[in-house]
Amino acid sequence: MRIVIDSNILFSALIKDSITRKIILEYNGYFLFPSFIFEEMEEHKKELLDKSGLKIGEFNNLLELILKKVEIVPNEILKKYKQKALEIVKNIDVTDALFVACALAYSNSFSYLIERF
Repeated sequence: MRIVIDSNILFSALIKDSITRKIILEYNGYFLFPSFIFEEMEEHKKELLDKSGLKIGEFNNLLELILKKVEIVPNEILKKYKQKALEIVKNIDVTDALFVACALAYSNSFSYLIERF
């Protein structure tokens, strides 16, 4: 099973040596990320570095370890599921639509938002 995790979960794992980081690094499967997550991460990279207390090399090494556990979902795939995802999250948070679209794109995936309904 693939699990969709959003930006906040990724950022949390990068910032703090926590149970979130441990789960991601020790999980025996793969996570799904929409490709745009890297744009968001680039916007917040300085803040992430500052909050993590890691040196740039350490931060990049940690990111590389996490990315070995990730399948990046291209925008072309997400476009097919965006409208349905928007319908699902319209009363919750439309900014989560692309994460839900990831879950919809893969039949063996899980997203917390979809399971709530």
